[in-house]
Amino acid sequence: MADVLSILSANYKAAGLTVPSKTPYVAVDPKLYEGSWSGKYANNKSFNISVSNVDGFRAKVHYQSDATSKYQDVLIKDGSFRIGDTKFSLVQQGTALIANVVTDPATGSTYLDKAYATQK
Repeated sequence: MADVLSILSANYKAAGLTVPSKTPYVAVDPKLYEGSWSGKYANNKSFNISVSNVDGFRAKVHYQSDATSKYQDVLIKDGSFRIGDTKFSLVQQGTALIANVVTDPATGSTYLDKAYATQK
């Protein structure tokens, strides 16, 4: 049993255990998030994000871009939430920064596609 614990301990030290955020989840103003958000990435590909049912720090989100369509319940923390490989960060009222991880199917490499979205 001691061998198992020492192996686990060594792996945690080698991997670098991530420290969870100490910022608590707090209720957000639904008006800042709810509604339709839209924008275009640098390659002129457009996207739409619909945020609904904001209650406390929880919301329902739909992300649509080309053939990609994702529905997810999210938790809003520090003005941000994630839906799949996409992160939504509120910059100011009516404007959000969208960061999307894109995988190139030909090479398998990934890159970060960023764009601003405006609330309608």
